[in-house]
Amino acid sequence: MPLSCSSHPGAAELSDWLLARGLDGTAREELLIGYCDKLVEIGLPLYRLHVTQRALHPRFGGIGFDWLRGDSGVSQQRYAHSDISRQDWLQSPLFQIASSHKTEVRERLNAPGHVSAFPFLNDLRTRGATDYFATGLLYEKPPETTNLDPATSPEGMLASWTSDHPDGFSEACIDLIRATLPQLGLAMKSTSNRRIAYDLLGTYLGRDAGKRVLSGEIQRGSFQRIDAVICYFDLSGFTSLAERIPGPDLIAMLNAYFGVVVDAIHARGGHVLKFMGDGVLAMFDLPEDGVATRAALDTVADLIKQIETLNRDRVAQDLPVTGFTIALHAGEIFYGNIGAETRLDFTVIGPAVNLTARLADMHRTLGQNVILSEPIRNAALGGPHDLVSLGRYMLRGVSQPQELFTLYTGGT
Repeated sequence: MPLSCSSHPGAAELSDWLLARGLDGTAREELLIGYCDKLVEIGLPLYRLHVTQRALHPRFGGIGFDWLRGDSGVSQQRYAHSDISRQDWLQSPLFQIASSHKTEVRERLNAPGHVSAFPFLNDLRTRGATDYFATGLLYEKPPETTNLDPATSPEGMLASWTSDHPDGFSEACIDLIRATLPQLGLAMKSTSNRRIAYDLLGTYLGRDAGKRVLSGEIQRGSFQRIDAVICYFDLSGFTSLAERIPGPDLIAMLNAYFGVVVDAIHARGGHVLKFMGDGVLAMFDLPEDGVATRAALDTVADLIKQIETLNRDRVAQDLPVTGFTIALHAGEIFYGNIGAETRLDFTVIGPAVNLTARLADMHRTLGQNVILSEPIRNAALGGPHDLVSLGRYMLRGVSQPQELFTLYTGGT
């Protein structure tokens, strides 16, 4: 028989341990491994634990964690946003809890002749499971409605515990799970909120800026002087396209092109700072001399090929296509918090940023979709890219003439 969990001295220790992990921000995977190990030490005959939480993320709406006795670590599943719910979710005990005011599901799977209404529990039984207990915990006040919408349910946690012991869970062990559920929920909420903040700031501010803000760089006027390559990317002819293309198609088109651009920039260590209508402002601030320039030029060469491929695919699908322009310049910039006390932007300013914008104004005049400054050419000398001079020009708002260059890619 399992030990009497409620009388075991480890029960209080488990609660204290969970609270301590919540305070120190232990990662969810480590937290759940420790929690399961301690349940087993107490005497709870645990075979499997599953925990799922809602996620505030642009690519997935939920995240699940599975601990299985004998496996190393915790496996993770991310549930993509979808207008159509998966059938296995709709037929699960956790959906029943999430979609109604039912607070618990308990089934003794090895009862003679028992067949569950939930297909997943029948699958667990074939794997030797004998007892299943599931419940949920809300992190906010529940809505005063008859039924909950699981697609827009309040923030919280759903969890299930499975045993393969011949006698399953004792009532004392179920009581232990119930008694320590608030502490588990608080610990999971603490660490998941930190993860959500990191993901959202990285998504909306950029990976580097988001990390800086989360680490405490939030004072208005705080900034750093850094040397970087500034990149202006713009889609060509977007204004005329916007007049001809329906709104949803226009958004889909922007997302298609921006998806390619952002992936290419991130792949080479660059940082996307902001989207400006049909444009992207990015920077490369890799530490070694010439490395940032090489990364930026590699990105440009790659984008030329990738957007050509994207346009061929879109033409084949009878979707609208467009071209693009890129301007690159290298120099010192100010990187930090700018704005009002109640609305800040973590961005870049300075003469180098302004000059890059002036380069972007020259695309139509010079008939080139890639324009590079002399500092880019100088840093790229001896590298693999063929940079061709376009001549010297006076740029608006710049006192000295500037020699401009473009990237020759062999006619591609």
